Amino acid sequence: MSATTAVRPAASGTTGAKPVRARRKTGAGLGLVAWLAGIVFFLPIAWMALTSFHSEEDAATNPPSFAASLTLDGYREFFGADGGASPWPALINSAVASVASTLFVLVLALPAAYALSIRPVKKWTDVLFFFLSTKMLPVVAGLLPIYLFAKNTDLLDNIWLLVILYTSMNLPIAVWMMQSFLAEVPVAIIEAARVDGAKLPTILARVVAPIALPGIAATSLICFIFSWNELLFARVLTGVVAETAPVFLTGFITSQGLFLAKVCAASLVISLPVLAAGFAAQDKLVQGLSLGAVK
Repeated sequence: MSATTAVRPAASGTTGAKPVRARRKTGAGLGLVAWLAGIVFFLPIAWMALTSFHSEEDAATNPPSFAASLTLDGYREFFGADGGASPWPALINSAVASVASTLFVLVLALPAAYALSIRPVKKWTDVLFFFLSTKMLPVVAGLLPIYLFAKNTDLLDNIWLLVILYTSMNLPIAVWMMQSFLAEVPVAIIEAARVDGAKLPTILARVVAPIALPGIAATSLICFIFSWNELLFARVLTGVVAETAPVFLTGFITSQGLFLAKVCAASLVISLPVLAAGFAAQDKLVQGLSLGAVK
């Protein structure tokens, strides 16, 4: 009996070690897949960055040359050092349109998400579906009426028209995202603030917003990226005054050909604000995207 008793724990321990080893192998496999996926997505960016430091002759070689000499000519041409157009007005217009529209979206989406999550209205699921259904219409389908409206109201080549359009485009996504984030806010805290005499603006600013800050950061970053990268409306509705960075980038593709090194340099510079914003808010972004995923 004693021998049998001594053997059973060892067998039990061996059996329990197998799932642990299996989980470790599964975790290692998933980690390897994640690294491979990251490398696949990073390689085009790394190649674009390397090409931006090549001359046009070296950038156009086929097969490409990894040992080609490096130069800053592409960046000099982008920033107008050789007498070309300066990119700063376009970059400033993109920053104004993206930041202003994102702020407007947050101001409008936070109360709407509060009403749909913490203080739900009747048939709130139908309301959310209506918000989402507005994104099902192709953007090009509404381009002509928007152009005619802008033309008749003298809003063509006006940066504030883009601010209004970007706000309306991103608002449904923001409300949909923030509704799930705000649903995780404890109702007891809001009730306690209400008992203390706090009004709705105070509750939203001092109670709800700090708790849902990761979700708000994630929503803000996504709205900023969508606004910064938007091209169709900016291409059709703007000219010289309100030209944005993506429109300025398309100017490097001319009838004389495609200047690959210059385009790569311009693309890298225009992508830096988005990359910087994502890097600065990466912790909040991860928390926000995972907030509400697990009840």
